[in-house]
Amino acid sequence: MYKITRRVFDLSRRLAGLFQGRTTANDWETGMALAEDSVASIVDGSALPLAGEVALVTGSGRGLGRAIAEKLNSLGAHIVLHDINEDAPARFGEAESLSALAKALRSDTAEAVAVTGDVSNDVAVDELVARAQKMLGPISILVNCAGGDIGADGNKPSPSSPTNFKLEDVHAVMNRNLIGTMLMCRAVAPRMAEENKGSIINIGSILAHRGGSIEIGYACAKAAIVHYTRCLASELRESGVRANVISPGPTKTARFLATRETSAAMHNEGPSLIRYAHPAEVAAAVSFFAGPSSRFISGQVMLVDGADGLYAA
Repeated sequence: MYKITRRVFDLSRRLAGLFQGRTTANDWETGMALAEDSVASIVDGSALPLAGEVALVTGSGRGLGRAIAEKLNSLGAHIVLHDINEDAPARFGEAESLSALAKALRSDTAEAVAVTGDVSNDVAVDELVARAQKMLGPISILVNCAGGDIGADGNKPSPSSPTNFKLEDVHAVMNRNLIGTMLMCRAVAPRMAEENKGSIINIGSILAHRGGSIEIGYACAKAAIVHYTRCLASELRESGVRANVISPGPTKTARFLATRETSAAMHNEGPSLIRYAHPAEVAAAVSFFAGPSSRFISGQVMLVDGADGLYAA
């Protein structure tokens, strides 16, 4: 709606200038083209900032990934939902299945499809990316959200400190987070570079930026994702493809609430920023990096944590 309003305003200004003798015939032609484009955009939905883009969001069957997929979809993007299996969204009661969620997102102007696969497996990654692109075309937005602090047994690793951890848990967390992100970028970024178009948003964590003695595997995996993204941005710079990181603070997803004791004070819904984040707030930040407003921003980290981490990113 903002784009339409802006175009109408520009057209009105040009017409006013013409009647006052300050606008050239060329300006008139430009104004008419603006008007035609505005009307067309209203009809076909392209006034939405991500209209025509194809966004693949890993781990989007539930939680933060789902919120991101829904936000990008609301801005006009075609969506490729992903999770490790079809039933993943049902684990914490967020949706019946991945396919059901895709069906709910489809509209007259934006398509939504579902793919499954283990992002820590290189063969599975290549296959799911190929399936996604066969259904919707080249991926222009990649959000790597799959991961989480999940150990070898499927639960939060315990113990998990710098000197007390299980090696199998560290491997599992690294595979789900760092390796999955690297494999997805390897599968998607080269085609983006060939087409000189694309935005990659990797999900980090506030724990990537501070020293601490808890969730050590997860913190190290997310810190590695931050540096990998900077290296990726450097490689992709000439092609015009962007790569950035969103590092959220603790966020109220269904899994977050179900797998730990939370602080009552941090559920505050008043004006204070001393609280847990809502998934939609993180998704809004992702949409900025996905859209045209960030076209000259790459290799950067945005902390979405309500000023919890006031230090250099």
